[in-house]
Amino acid sequence: MLTKTDFVDLVPHAGDMCLLDGVVAWDAGSIHAVSTRHGLATHPLRGPDGLHAVHLAEYGAQAMAVHGALRARDEGRTEPRPGMLVSLRGVRLAVQRVDTLDGALDVHAECLLADDGGAQYTFRILHRGEEIASGRAAVIHPEG
Repeated sequence: MLTKTDFVDLVPHAGDMCLLDGVVAWDAGSIHAVSTRHGLATHPLRGPDGLHAVHLAEYGAQAMAVHGALRARDEGRTEPRPGMLVSLRGVRLAVQRVDTLDGALDVHAECLLADDGGAQYTFRILHRGEEIASGRAAVIHPEG
């Protein structure tokens, strides 16, 4: 397992905005990360009514960013390319709020396509083995 310190310097998400606690497993095509940060009263995306499930898309996007950075590092690229989330499609949410869930979230992302211009992924977030969010996301790598 990789801890946050193993990847935090590879992605732009810093401080409390780095929502993933660790990476359970990853390979060239997918990543399985975990997080327990959704229950924190200090969560940076939490509103007055708690943490809405729509923010689970950010967990998926961060798993994508970590996956891309780990792949780049394995391919010998020392500087990961910055990415910009440009599209979310087919997002399904099975819960309304996330802050009321105890225990860890399992964040899965699978790379569908990646090249120098960007990447497309599917993501799934599970809580205690039950899918609570899923969708597709696209990221582009803006030119210098």
